[in-house]
Amino acid sequence: MSNMASAPHLPQSESRAVGWIGVGKMGGPMARNLLDSGVGLTVVEPDSGNRAKLAEKGAKTADCARDLRDMQVVFSTLPNDDALMAVVSGETGLIHGLPRGALLVEMSTVSPECSERVAQILSEAGLRYLRAPLSGSTDLAAKAALTVLASGDRAGWDEVLPLIKTFSARQFFLGEGEEARYMKLVLNTLVGAFSAVLSEALAIGASGGLSRADMMEVICESAVASPLFKYKQEAVVNDDYTPAFTVSQMIKDFTLISNAARRNDVPVMTTGLILELYRSASNAGMRDEDFFALVKWQEKLSTR
Repeated sequence: MSNMASAPHLPQSESRAVGWIGVGKMGGPMARNLLDSGVGLTVVEPDSGNRAKLAEKGAKTADCARDLRDMQVVFSTLPNDDALMAVVSGETGLIHGLPRGALLVEMSTVSPECSERVAQILSEAGLRYLRAPLSGSTDLAAKAALTVLASGDRAGWDEVLPLIKTFSARQFFLGEGEEARYMKLVLNTLVGAFSAVLSEALAIGASGGLSRADMMEVICESAVASPLFKYKQEAVVNDDYTPAFTVSQMIKDFTLISNAARRNDVPVMTTGLILELYRSASNAGMRDEDFFALVKWQEKLSTR
C-alpha cells in the first residue's frame, strides 16, 4: 500500500493524450486539473454544457466511448453500475474501440459485483483494468486534494500514477482485485454514519438547552473531532445544506454497502438502520440536500 503526496506539473516526457468519460460534478474538476498539468485530453460526456467547459480548457470531444480508439489510457467517472456497463460493453462501448493492452482507470462508486463483471469483460477483450474509486467532495476535487483508492493491474497503477497525482493528494494501492471497491464502501459507511449519529447527538443537546454553535465548537475540539466534522461545522451551525454530496447519493451508496454485505454474508444491522434514516429524510423532501441535512430532519422529529 502506498500513500504519496501530489505532484507538480507533469514533465513533457510523461505528458500523453488520454480519454475521460464523464465530466460532471466530480469528473469535471478532475479533468480540468489533468488538462492544467499539460495532458492532452479527449472527453466523452452527454451534457453539452459540461463538454463545452472542458473544450474551453483545451480538451477535444468524442461522441461515445467507442470513439476513444486511439487512447492507451481512459479514465471514467460515472454515476452507477448501469452507466459503467454501458460504457464498457454497450453498443458504443470501450471494448469496441480501444486497442488491445489499453488501460481503463475506473473511478466511479459502483458495486464490487459490477466491477467483477467489468474485469472479466475487459480481460476477454485484451484490455487492462484499474479500479480507482475516490474519497472526497467536489470542493476537494477542484483543489486536486482527493484520495484515490486503487486495486487491479499493478503495472497499470505505476504507469498512470503521475497522472493521478495531478488531481489527488493521497493515493493508496490496495491489491490486485476488488479491494479498492470495498475500501470505498468502508469509508462511505463511516461517513454516512457520522451524519446520522451527529444528528441525534445534537438533538439530545438541544433538548437540554445547548446551542448548535456551542455543541459543534466543543465537538470539533474534543476527542471525537474529525476532519469531516470540522469541514461541516459552519454548514451545520448555519443550517446550510447546499449539497456537496446529497441524501440521494448517500442512499445509493448505502444500498451498495448493504448489498455487498448481504452477498458476503456479513450482518450489518446498524448500516441498515442508517439507510432507512436517509430514506426517511429523502421522503421528507431532503433528497437533493447535503447528507448532513439529517441534522435538520432530526431536529424536526425532536421538536416538542
